[in-house]
Amino acid sequence: MTDLLDLLCARDGIVCTTGAGGKKSVLFAIAARHPGRIAFTTTVRTLPPPASLGARIVIAPEDRLEQDIVALGDARFVAYACPGSKPGRLAGVPPPRIDALHAALHFDITLVKADGARMRWVKAPSAEEPVLPPGITTLIPVLSARALGEPLSERTAHRVERLAAITGARAGEAFTPLHAARLMSSEEGLLKGAGAARIVPVINMVDDATRMGFAREAAERALEETGRFDYVVLARLKGAEPQLTIVKR
Repeated sequence: MTDLLDLLCARDGIVCTTGAGGKKSVLFAIAARHPGRIAFTTTVRTLPPPASLGARIVIAPEDRLEQDIVALGDARFVAYACPGSKPGRLAGVPPPRIDALHAALHFDITLVKADGARMRWVKAPSAEEPVLPPGITTLIPVLSARALGEPLSERTAHRVERLAAITGARAGEAFTPLHAARLMSSEEGLLKGAGAARIVPVINMVDDATRMGFAREAAERALEETGRFDYVVLARLKGAEPQLTIVKR
């Protein structure tokens, strides 16, 4: 199997996930395999990272983050965020601060959750989303194969009206591989804000043959629609080792 870090262009720099259906799972898979000095952070509200991640955790106001991380010494893996306004929630770090900390503290890679989706399987960005650091080097847009073939609804999707406008899907009708391809290839969809960053789309939760068929069709159609990326990764991230399939143009 091709090395996950190379496949996701996640050896160095600032790597961000957006979309829905596995943003943190992708970042955690990268962190678990990266040999260098790692930062994990967020630009949006989120839950605290799990203890199983194995990171030293820093929760501090923006202007104190650097000194608190420095106080950890040569910690190889640091997860940091700002305090949230609600119990059990963390607030995002302003994007320019992430760039500054990445450079000043000599992280090999900074992993950023740069979007929220309210635990849905697919989403379209609002006018203010995603929240990407200026220094982003790799963008990994994510959607879940579980959304494919399912009726488009608030149960499966975040921002249903935006999804409909971008993809042509209709609320209550099946969200098809064609709709997913349009979302992945749209500058108003999962390419939004990417700039010059490398893009590696991931269709996650490809857990059975039916979902594999849907996901492969979506990937092939997306590659026909845009030249902005050269392949799509179909993933099943449960288990000790990720199961990855590469769909190329």
